[in-house]
Amino acid sequence: MKFTFVTLFPNLIEPYLKDSILNRAVESKFIEYEFYNPRDFTTNRHKKVDDAMIGGGAGMLLFCQPLFDCLDEIKRKDKDAYIIFPLAAAKPFRQNDAKRLALKKNIVMVSGRYEGIDERVIEKYASEVFSIGEYILTGGELPSLVMADAISRNVKGVLGNEASLEVESYENNLLEAPSFAKPEIYENLFVVKEYLKGNHSKICDLKFQMSICKTKYYRPNKEKK
Repeated sequence: MKFTFVTLFPNLIEPYLKDSILNRAVESKFIEYEFYNPRDFTTNRHKKVDDAMIGGGAGMLLFCQPLFDCLDEIKRKDKDAYIIFPLAAAKPFRQNDAKRLALKKNIVMVSGRYEGIDERVIEKYASEVFSIGEYILTGGELPSLVMADAISRNVKGVLGNEASLEVESYENNLLEAPSFAKPEIYENLFVVKEYLKGNHSKICDLKFQMSICKTKYYRPNKEKK
């Protein structure tokens, strides 16, 4: 799988991809990535990519020309490139989206800046738009990276133990049950006793019940589907 990041600030993204699990995935060629900077496509002699909003409003907006030309170039090289815009005004990004998108060949993440992106860019090029939460960030780089990380974990071969994907939060619409590591007692805090008895059937049943309880506590309005 390939991630193509369209951003004014590639240095905000690339360091994360050069360490730990994602770095190993890149070295093993399970995933790859590249960057496109809209400034490289602007026809403005000052390399300007933002302008005031028509109709007024605070802040500046990324205007059409650099992004049109940049995304046209990406689509020219790969007509099947799947273009995602991280936006505040969009549907929530979910675990099921991460699993579904892990089957794509080339995902393009377009990071907005300033007050956002001219809507005409989104209307013309977006395959999907997502929000990662009900809050506002200074740019789209973090949401792009969050989604790329979540998607990458579901690409076959990226995780050393793919069985771990089966018991994570949001599988079966439940939050993951509590987990523990050695020692069994630390500063007078104890592991759940049933975990120590070796009866895997009972442990699975207990974890399922604790997942339900945890979901009801942290997501009281979340219904199991």
